[in-house]
Amino acid sequence: MTKKHDIIWLDSTDSTNDELRRHICDIDNLSVTAALEQTAGKGQRGNKWHSARGKNLLFSIALKFDDLTGPHFQAYDQFSINEMAALSVVDFLAAHSIKAKIKWPNDIYVNDRKICGMLIENSIQAGRIAWSIVGIGINVNQTEFSRDTGNPTSMAIETARDSATAPEELDIREALQEFMDIFKGYMNRYLHISGGLGKLHLLYLAQLWRINENHRFRDYRATPAGHHEGPMGILTETGDSARIFRGKITGVTDVGQLVVEEEDGTISEFGFKEIGYIL
Repeated sequence: MTKKHDIIWLDSTDSTNDELRRHICDIDNLSVTAALEQTAGKGQRGNKWHSARGKNLLFSIALKFDDLTGPHFQAYDQFSINEMAALSVVDFLAAHSIKAKIKWPNDIYVNDRKICGMLIENSIQAGRIAWSIVGIGINVNQTEFSRDTGNPTSMAIETARDSATAPEELDIREALQEFMDIFKGYMNRYLHISGGLGKLHLLYLAQLWRINENHRFRDYRATPAGHHEGPMGILTETGDSARIFRGKITGVTDVGQLVVEEEDGTISEFGFKEIGYIL
């Protein structure tokens, strides 16, 4: 039976991440704020997150590590928060018969279409994580998207592919309760036990999009500011002068860098903004 989780639902807010950050000193660990509408929803690289009012899950979770794992959760472990959140979404979608993968670092894709985006913000103090805000947007009931949103999909679209009739809309409030069951399950299994983060990392790698497949990429390491992808984090083969190469993702380091082996055998580690996917 699903446990009832305390979730504050807002009719409208600028951003659920911003809402939690404004109150971070006053709220408890695992506080959740969700909204029917975000007027300034944010994604990675400063991109805006567009969502039809009341159709999708837009929420943020506050993690306060003084209340969780104490001083042992160090700054270099912060990628495990990405892993935990991404795996929780994959499991949530699987519970609704949708097979998804994790596009590094934490977008969620169904085939080559994005169904979920995240923005995770960490506060580092004295070499450890004091708190994190995990912002998640899952496309649930929306079936039409504007042209400038890249390559989106939703739970309703994916469910309709395998159904002769139009699926009923999911109750987003019930869906968030279901998600929090999964998320807290990951916390209890992997954040509180010795060796748990290593096991979490292996689970993440098993769900990584395009791992061990040959694809084309752009190398932005020579560009001081990195790259700025389109809204959905995918590039085409034209548009800038960055080096194009073919290779395969072979893993992710413990601190979250993407490991790619090029066709000539060169193995490189890429940080955030240093590599672009070509669809």
